[in-house]
Amino acid sequence: MKTTLRTDITVADICDGFVYNQLEGKGLFGLGGKLTIQPEYQRNYIYADGGGKKEQAVIQSLLKGYPLGLIYFNKVGQDKFEVLDGQQRITSIGRFVTNKFAIMDNGNPKIFDSLPADQQAKIRDSRLLIYECEGTESEIKQWFETINIAGVPLNAQELLNAIYSGSFVTLAKAEFSNSQNANIQKWSAYVKGSANRQEFLERALDWVSKGDIGGYLSAHRHDNNINQLKTYFNSVIDWVSTVFIDVLPEMRGLEWGRLYEEYHSKSYDPAKVSADVKRLYADPYVKKRSGVFEYILGGLQDKKLLDVRVFDEATKRSVYAAQTTAAEASSTSNCPLCAVGHGANESKIWKFAEMDADHVSAWSKGGGSSAENCQMLCITHNRAKGNR
Repeated sequence: MKTTLRTDITVADICDGFVYNQLEGKGLFGLGGKLTIQPEYQRNYIYADGGGKKEQAVIQSLLKGYPLGLIYFNKVGQDKFEVLDGQQRITSIGRFVTNKFAIMDNGNPKIFDSLPADQQAKIRDSRLLIYECEGTESEIKQWFETINIAGVPLNAQELLNAIYSGSFVTLAKAEFSNSQNANIQKWSAYVKGSANRQEFLERALDWVSKGDIGGYLSAHRHDNNINQLKTYFNSVIDWVSTVFIDVLPEMRGLEWGRLYEEYHSKSYDPAKVSADVKRLYADPYVKKRSGVFEYILGGLQDKKLLDVRVFDEATKRSVYAAQTTAAEASSTSNCPLCAVGHGANESKIWKFAEMDADHVSAWSKGGGSSAENCQMLCITHNRAKGNR
């Protein structure tokens, strides 16, 4: 790959014809229209997140004469470039020069136009260190991945967007990485993450591809529509919102794609589901509320999903001592189920470590984890008893 160091390009040059479209995925331009600041594989602008401290720091660095670090352009044609690395810094500069945000000066917010003339000139005349790179697509993409280990690291989906850039990624980002999409609020009830960091897109791809996002992007890279992706994603979201009419915080970020595949062919009564959710949420013994939804979908069988609160050590030892004392007095086993049997263990006194605590009345049938509902059984009988 060929690289050429440029030291003659100023902030004024970069901001010539600067365009910033708030709608993500539509691109940003500068350098008199010669520079694409946000190629399709690049992440959306994120320096404004968290109060805009990073974008303000970029402008303060220019005012103080601090270096901004190397910036890399990919030469894609005669006098045509795209930003390979430095998108966030260039966007911050362009946004400030076009009065999109203010910096703090002695406690006062100031946009570019309200700065003194000498400070405006200092920003406009600042020269940037820019490498122009020329190479094959694979060389550029590999270089892109390497140099972006600094700053805010690319996440997995952003790297995949770079590797499989094309018409499909462009359309998918316009749908799922657009924070202005009216569906974001609904999606956010079930999907954890940020549109700007590609997390809605990643989840949609993960669901439709059954976990093979790279393979799916490779197969659809040059598609001119994302109909399958949108249809599947919306099918999952619509199914969840139909089965569970209560929208609860613990629903966000669950493996809804897997649950859809496993359970969407089954029939559920939303009213009964809602009642079960409310009952389980109110149960003081349920420690893991996020497991409630799969527990209900699976027919209220796998209580491990709920991490049901078990008997504490003091309760178990107290019950063990009482059972053992009574058993020794009657010459029977301290396991109640062994004691009523006719085998070799009907009078055996088990050690504490050889026994498990058990609900006399199963938790799933309303029995609590109190001392009154606790009995110690030998391990064999406790595991055989289950929910009976």
